Amino acid sequence: MSHALVTGGAGFIGSHLVGRLLRDGWQVTALDNFDPFYSPAIKRENIAQFSRDHRFKVLTVDIRDFASLRAALTNHYDVVFHLAAKAGVRPSIEDPIAYQEVNVGGTQNLLELTRSRNWPRFVFASSSSVYGVNPRVPWREDDAELMPISPYASTKLSGEFLGHVYSHLFGISFIALRFFTVYGPRQRPDLAIHKFARSLLHDQVIPIFGDGSSSRDYTYVDDIVDGILAAACYKASRFEIVNLGNNQGVALRDMVEDLGTVLQMKPRVVFLPDQPGDVPQTRADISKAHKLFGYKPQISFRSGLDRFASWLKQHDFSTEPVHVNGKKASALSV
Repeated sequence: MSHALVTGGAGFIGSHLVGRLLRDGWQVTALDNFDPFYSPAIKRENIAQFSRDHRFKVLTVDIRDFASLRAALTNHYDVVFHLAAKAGVRPSIEDPIAYQEVNVGGTQNLLELTRSRNWPRFVFASSSSVYGVNPRVPWREDDAELMPISPYASTKLSGEFLGHVYSHLFGISFIALRFFTVYGPRQRPDLAIHKFARSLLHDQVIPIFGDGSSSRDYTYVDDIVDGILAAACYKASRFEIVNLGNNQGVALRDMVEDLGTVLQMKPRVVFLPDQPGDVPQTRADISKAHKLFGYKPQISFRSGLDRFASWLKQHDFSTEPVHVNGKKASALSV
């Protein structure tokens, strides 16, 4: 039985990946520090459904603590899926040092363990934010002019570079997957679709930074998990950087209107000034992912919104505003 280590395994994407791995017959160790960026109770609920599966184990460890990592991770892992990170563009501007320590230092700690323990494969969750403000859409992995404009984006690019070093020097199979705006059930409460949907359900005004014309390549979480698992099986080369997106841009104002339609609510919007660190558009060229491991998104944006809305109506019990990192959330990362 193959054994996977999933860092950030209690989070949004991580918990979906854990569930798919267990369904596919893997043994899974999830590692998470249950950071209070948003409620740890949400993360514990994400993985509660797996608690009775004898093939599943969760470890509460901070990836910055190399000694604790080394003591806790004593098994052999066939694949390390490294999803743990401090997330969010705007919060990274407020606390760039912490983002560097977790996203770069923590990634190096895991790569060092991977090297010393001879774990063969490392799949790294990178981000479309590494492209920065790039007018050459759709974005391709071979575009050398990467100009990240937030500390978060720079840490993800640093993680890719670290992976190249460890792959080149120590023979680790390393694939960096640049995720494009993932959404779906269990989405983090600070992300735009989740926050705006809660505002709609509670008849609250939706704050939009900019004029609503900014666009994102929204990718449904099941499609992302398909891509992650396909990447883990890829063996034709030792190091790759690959986009995982949907290859379709959706304007922010259209996303809000579509959310209102699926929730049967009329959005009330207030427009605010642009925020530092935001980019005007994202869109993935996914031809490389399709060529290397057959990646092909299956879920349309509207279908994905329907699924998310169904989940949210069953889980949104509170009329209280979402608090993220100890602060009342506004329209955060989109």
